[in-house]
Amino acid sequence: MFEFEFMRNAFMAGTLIAIVSGFVGVFVVARQLSFLSHTLSEIGFAGAAFGLFLGWSPLLGMLLFTVISSMAIGGLSLKEARREAATSSISALAIGLGILFLSLSNKNASYATNILFGSVLGISQQDIQRMIMLALAVLVIMLVSYRKMKFSSFDSIGAKVSGMASWNITIIFLIIVALSVSIAAQVVGSLLIFILLTIPAAAAKYFAKSTSGLICWAVVFALIGVWCGLALSYWTNLPVSFFIAAIEAALYFIGISWNKLQNN
Repeated sequence: MFEFEFMRNAFMAGTLIAIVSGFVGVFVVARQLSFLSHTLSEIGFAGAAFGLFLGWSPLLGMLLFTVISSMAIGGLSLKEARREAATSSISALAIGLGILFLSLSNKNASYATNILFGSVLGISQQDIQRMIMLALAVLVIMLVSYRKMKFSSFDSIGAKVSGMASWNITIIFLIIVALSVSIAAQVVGSLLIFILLTIPAAAAKYFAKSTSGLICWAVVFALIGVWCGLALSYWTNLPVSFFIAAIEAALYFIGISWNKLQNN
């Protein structure tokens, strides 16, 4: 399996994606932003299609659209009551734009499939280098702002009472989620990114009590899903995104079962 360069690239990319998704996903779940991660995945589709239309790398198009959209969503949803409406509006626009750009770019159906559901064949060394830089940027920002991010995510009321500039932290976090979406789309596709950003972290809460424990378990679960998914995809010639989704869902249900056993 590792004699092929595309599989080596896929495992390198998958490892980066799992680490970033597991780390960031803990805060996505804590902030109850699972719906936003799904919306950014749809926006990522529009960005990738825009990149193809201009002859860019799909990753660059995703970065442009997801970062701008995350800032727009943050600006439009200062009041929590408006968050869902703002997010839904931008999501609907993104899907329409994605279809438009794919149509204008005259690309065949396989390009759309690769954008939506990922492809291990399309990951080059240049993509790996870009992903390493993006992953390092995300991890550095998260580590630098870790204390404030943790406080505002797990105790939002306390953060407001203490006078913390929660809006600034929210915008920074939305940009981090946008970068994570762009990174993860390379393997699982734009429509299934939210799987790695939410399910490993949701499963981790059944095994850990501290924030650091949640992050460790979420990264481990994400790595299991990505590594096993890539291997099974290679051996069966079936889509990697299916296996990742199935494995992560199984881990989540195992977590629920484990929690019930512990409580009985």
